[in-house]
Amino acid sequence: MSTLPGAYYTDPDVFALEQRRIFESMWFCAVRAADLPKPGAFKTVQVGAESILVTRARDDSIRAFHNVCRHRGARIRTEESGEVKRSFQCPYHAWTYDLEGRLIAAPNLTKMPDIDRVAYGLVNVAVREWLGYVWVCLADEPPSFEEDVMGAVRTRLGDVADIDNYDVAGLKVGRRIVYDVKANWKLIVENFMECYHCATIHPELTEVLPEFADGYAAQYYVGHGALFGEEIQGFTVDGSAGLDRIPTVSQEQDRRYYAITIKPQVFVNLVPDHVIWHRMFPLAADRTVVECDWLYLPEVVDGGADIDRSVELFHRVNTQDFDACERCQPAMSSRTYADGGVLVPSEQHIGLFHDWVRGRLAD
Repeated sequence: MSTLPGAYYTDPDVFALEQRRIFESMWFCAVRAADLPKPGAFKTVQVGAESILVTRARDDSIRAFHNVCRHRGARIRTEESGEVKRSFQCPYHAWTYDLEGRLIAAPNLTKMPDIDRVAYGLVNVAVREWLGYVWVCLADEPPSFEEDVMGAVRTRLGDVADIDNYDVAGLKVGRRIVYDVKANWKLIVENFMECYHCATIHPELTEVLPEFADGYAAQYYVGHGALFGEEIQGFTVDGSAGLDRIPTVSQEQDRRYYAITIKPQVFVNLVPDHVIWHRMFPLAADRTVVECDWLYLPEVVDGGADIDRSVELFHRVNTQDFDACERCQPAMSSRTYADGGVLVPSEQHIGLFHDWVRGRLAD
């Protein structure tokens, strides 16, 4: 089975089409809800080619808007995050919007009766909260969140309730690491979906999860979780004991690792004492920023527990994976890879991912 041709990973026109038909058309995991702790807190997020302003309104709900002033198009906020008291004011001509996006003030606004304060408010973006994260969709008619997002979890685990056992929304960020990867986003997805490479580049991971040394991908089988090695105490870089176990994790899920891909840009890793959550932000055909959260019980984080050995395991996995993707990226423009490569039998699910990409981009 052949892979996608090399141009799918390098062509700016292909990337621009992906921005419109994938990232700007599907549910996109934007921010951790806890990063917006009170009304006026905001974050700006790149979703496809658009800058999106995500904030908490005065009624404590989360809102999202295109980060574009309706007057002359200036960006309302240029910072990655911050806080305002009651409103957002454009720094160009001082058009001012409340936390619900309504136009509330502008120089000489009373002399412009044809300017409707609602119609010329900030342009809303659809928002959903789930598992402690804020998901946005730029489509005029967003697809079903239950089918596309929750459905991906159901397809992988067999039941959405199986992820509820980890109480992801109730966990707290213990560590966040941002990786700037010089590779196409699809290379990162493909890497995460298979374990054919695990024995080659992940010695620490295969020590903790021995079956990965045989090339089995945990997310290849519905409901399957990779079992910890017999001598392994916890999901740590040296196999030593981890942190306090999430109490609602079932007996069947104990001492197991589950991986989930939620297209187009989320990877979820579940282990008994923490959750590792990746969000990808594709910025160019050959550049992807990946934001990775390590989530623990609040008492673990607030109590100052040492999480270094826990974080270090998947930080090494991330570094090893992203190095591999960056080694692949230059070859995508080689004449040798113009027609693509080949998939081995254990990578047939990557072939399905390629079919999905082709389908999204097809006229």
